[in-house]
Amino acid sequence: MYPALQKELETFQRRTPKSAEAHKKNLKRIPLGVASNYRAYDPYPIFVAEGQGGCFRDLDGNEYIDHNLCFGALMAGHCHPAVMKAVEKRLSTGTMFGMPHNMEWELAEEICTRFPVEMVRFGSSGTEATMHAIRLARAATGRDKIVKFEGAYHGLHDSALVSVKPHAPDFGDVDNPTPVPGGLGVPRASVANVLIATFNDLSTVERKFRENSGEIAAIILEPILMNVGLCLPQSGFLEGLREIATKNGALLIFDEVKTGAKLGWGGASEYYGVTPDMICLAKSIGGGFPLAAFGTHRSVMDLISQHKVFHGGTYNTNPVSMAAGLATFRHVLTRENYAHVEKLSKMLVGGYRKIIAKTGLQGYIAQAGANGALMLYPQEIRNYRDWITIDIDLWRQYWFGMVNRGVMPQPYWWDEQWTISVQHTEADIEKHLAGFEDVAPALAAAQQERLAVPVHG
Repeated sequence: MYPALQKELETFQRRTPKSAEAHKKNLKRIPLGVASNYRAYDPYPIFVAEGQGGCFRDLDGNEYIDHNLCFGALMAGHCHPAVMKAVEKRLSTGTMFGMPHNMEWELAEEICTRFPVEMVRFGSSGTEATMHAIRLARAATGRDKIVKFEGAYHGLHDSALVSVKPHAPDFGDVDNPTPVPGGLGVPRASVANVLIATFNDLSTVERKFRENSGEIAAIILEPILMNVGLCLPQSGFLEGLREIATKNGALLIFDEVKTGAKLGWGGASEYYGVTPDMICLAKSIGGGFPLAAFGTHRSVMDLISQHKVFHGGTYNTNPVSMAAGLATFRHVLTRENYAHVEKLSKMLVGGYRKIIAKTGLQGYIAQAGANGALMLYPQEIRNYRDWITIDIDLWRQYWFGMVNRGVMPQPYWWDEQWTISVQHTEADIEKHLAGFEDVAPALAAAQQERLAVPVHG
């Protein structure tokens, strides 16, 4: 462990004793002391008390500029006035009915206007959206296998929880990755129907189709690989996937749970100019409330209409989430707000790059729309195998250093990225950059110390 990291951890523990106490109590009844494995980290997670705008406050009263934003689900920021007004109105007129209402049509229209889909169905989580999209693709093609990319996360169902964080030697060769279950309890039969390709390498995708001719229902991917910090698609990659899917009678599924609301008004299809067959949405479309959707061509959705594919859910289109979703699309995810976020993003990225150059830190900034990440690599990563070489202790030194200076730069975990909300301000970005300017010299020194250590064979 770097000495500077040890100092940051000691500072963190001095500043957050109430979080430590709350975590200790949670451990008695809740595995890992948290409600999701992604929220657990050493020495313990920060426990939040409240959030407003672009900030939150922990149990000890420490305030933070929030670029975690619930793992990117809050491009609206905390308690956006338009969203809260819509929700408060609904709370007094009924929260659950299990029956149709007019907001279903209104939100479906919003989605079909922005994204290249003809019909949609709703749910509560990204896991539901990708699960039903894959099922529909299998039904539409009469095939069982799917292609996903190594390192990609598409939710917690058995068809997605494969090769999310695989390791050597289990994951095979980069030119022909081996599917690896994402933990115990994932059936071997499910793993057998998931073929793994390498992001930004069309030849690995072509190989899977060649070796499994007529068996592949769909290619599913995040247009930007988000489970490795931020890995951008290289020129021609998305276009190549579109061509391969069409040529082989498979469907191309864009998992836009993270990118759909944060790349721009029309999501990745507008941003990159590539049209998928199906789109999955969640996180930021709900403005802080559980909301998801999946959409595709009418001919595919007709399988649901004809009762050939079943889709349901008690909480689907609950009025509170739908009211929040409508307010989010109409008042948060506007072209004006996207321009504001893009301005802040350029300010943040430009500041980071100047500090990196000034300190000699070996790294770069990856950015797209509202998302970005400090990537501690000598050159741009292309795929998961490039990402796994990360210096975890150096990243932890960065994260805890920033947190100790009142900035949560992204969710904890080095595979995440920051999000800028519509409620962040230039003053927030200035504070973020001041924090990074303070921690960057120690990061560069620790990095140089590691690089200077001779390797003995």
